[in-house]
Amino acid sequence: MAGLIKREDVEAVRERARIEEIVSAHVTLKPAGVGSLKGLCPFHDERTPSFHVRPGVGRWHCFGCGEGGDVISFVQKIDGMGFTDAVEYLADRAGVQLRYEDSRTGAAADRGPREEPGRRQRLIEAHRVAAEFYSEQLFGPGAQAGRAFLAERSFDRADAERFGVGYAPTGWDALLRHLQGRGFTQAELVASGLVSQGQRGIYDRFRGRLVWPIRDVTGAVIGFGARRLYDEDQGPKYLNTPETSLYKKSQVLYGIDLAKKAIAQGKRVVIVEGYTDVMAAHLSGVDSAVATCGTAFGGDHAKVVRRLLGDTTAGGGLQLASGASLGGEVIFTFDGDAAGQKAAVRAFGEDQRFHAQTFVAVEPGGMDPCELRMARGPEAVRALVDGRQPLFEFVIRTTLDTFDLDTVEGRVGALRAAAPLVAGIRDRSMQLGYSRSLARWIGIDTEDVRREVARAASTPSRGSRQDQRQDQRRDARPEAEAAPVTPVLAAPDPRDPVARLERQALIVVLQYPQHVPASFDELGEDAFGVPAWRAVHDAVRAAGGVAAGREVGGGRWVESVTEQAPETVAPLVTELAVAPVPEDRESVIGAYVADVVRALVDLGLTRRIADAKSRLQRLDQEKDPEAYQQAFTDLLAIEQQRRALRERGES
Repeated sequence: MAGLIKREDVEAVRERARIEEIVSAHVTLKPAGVGSLKGLCPFHDERTPSFHVRPGVGRWHCFGCGEGGDVISFVQKIDGMGFTDAVEYLADRAGVQLRYEDSRTGAAADRGPREEPGRRQRLIEAHRVAAEFYSEQLFGPGAQAGRAFLAERSFDRADAERFGVGYAPTGWDALLRHLQGRGFTQAELVASGLVSQGQRGIYDRFRGRLVWPIRDVTGAVIGFGARRLYDEDQGPKYLNTPETSLYKKSQVLYGIDLAKKAIAQGKRVVIVEGYTDVMAAHLSGVDSAVATCGTAFGGDHAKVVRRLLGDTTAGGGLQLASGASLGGEVIFTFDGDAAGQKAAVRAFGEDQRFHAQTFVAVEPGGMDPCELRMARGPEAVRALVDGRQPLFEFVIRTTLDTFDLDTVEGRVGALRAAAPLVAGIRDRSMQLGYSRSLARWIGIDTEDVRREVARAASTPSRGSRQDQRQDQRRDARPEAEAAPVTPVLAAPDPRDPVARLERQALIVVLQYPQHVPASFDELGEDAFGVPAWRAVHDAVRAAGGVAAGREVGGGRWVESVTEQAPETVAPLVTELAVAPVPEDRESVIGAYVADVVRALVDLGLTRRIADAKSRLQRLDQEKDPEAYQQAFTDLLAIEQQRRALRERGES
């Protein structure tokens, strides 16, 4: 089984994926000096641009919110991808063929669909062509039933075009012939899931159905969902693309490409139940709505949502009086019927995967967002979401509704059924709060509830014990793709002139190693007095110094320094590699760099002179004349070094 992507291939992706092109798809960048670009940060609201990109070193950094990294980390954050997915996405764009390490032998191995160069991109292209074909068919003479379905739900042509809704003709091979005419092979079409294979050959998987394109976070079509339109169609009401190398239903969320920006900015995701519900929500102003595709919301879906929310901190979100949550919000909308209530209970099990606050929004009359928009307009959909109810409360109250609380037997049964739910809440403060609420809702003593909750917690079911062990393993071994949250080493006071000079020296070392004098590498580990900058200097020295920087240059130099830096220091390396340089005209940058380094060396010599004078003053010339003479000689030598340095600078 293939494992990690080979290191040299990851480096090739970093080099060949142009960071300015990738970032420009999300941020309007403008020149900010030679070799630097800037724009409004996509990760926090701001009016003055503080987001900088330096293509020469392949790095980005926001001086407003502190986020930063390379082209891979940008795709991870902006599109909610894991590391491997981001590398594979960029590799496809840059034309890099990836190889994988065999997890057992360490040998290079190809992974599934990558056995054939460009295979994944061919499948994505087939889906793009299919989506265009279906979209064109929707407005043809044979798609009246599809247009009527949309019109009955208050969707017009513009709405259909916005979401890419299409129509699959009733024939057996309309799409097949179209794709073969565009050069796709039978093997590619079978692998894509766009066609099915029977005893008589291959044929269109979707026929006589309304079709929604399902896209990944990058906007690439990876599958389709199709709704039955005709009574003679004996297939399921909804039919989706089968599992393929592109389409994994447990990881796919419909509408994620449209909702990702709103989710990241608003720290809120609304999970609805169907394609038309997503359309209705977005058209009503709920831009963060997504839906699962033919399966219940599960753990892999939760991972996607967490990445988009930036939900990586420990502890739950703090709910404000307004109902907003500082840690973000996950809002599930369900039908008000029994099936919807069961879905909410299933979601309760996934709640523990989030650190954000989790809510449920259920319309009392049982209408879903699509029906609600049709009946009462967009305002009603927004009101449904805004009137959300905490998920814990909804599930517990739903459980209590099945008991007659007017009887002793009913109250005892309700307590025994609800206590395990309360015991399953990880947040201790939340658990205590819901214990008090449960006592009030049932009408019994709080201490009785607490004892029952404690008993439920101490005697979990076999399934619960398994879940706990899985959670412990998951907590102890986080995903390799999701870096743990590590506090960044605090930057020094920018008003400190020494700190400013040391910072500027490291900036030019990282950005312009080719202009840095070789004497820089002669500086010792005590050359930098500020702890933060000393740590960066240590990483520079560990990476081979500016001699290595001149040899590899650009992004590889910064990357090698980053690899040598501790996790708390790495963000500072990125910040310095992207920071604006006061003088970056190509004609004078060499002289500027030399001046900065010379000033740093002068500062170091001045510090050493002060130390030497202090040592000399502490010595007794009469008691230890040899030590005194040696200290005096050392002082004269350091002063001579500084004098020579300054004379070179003046010449």
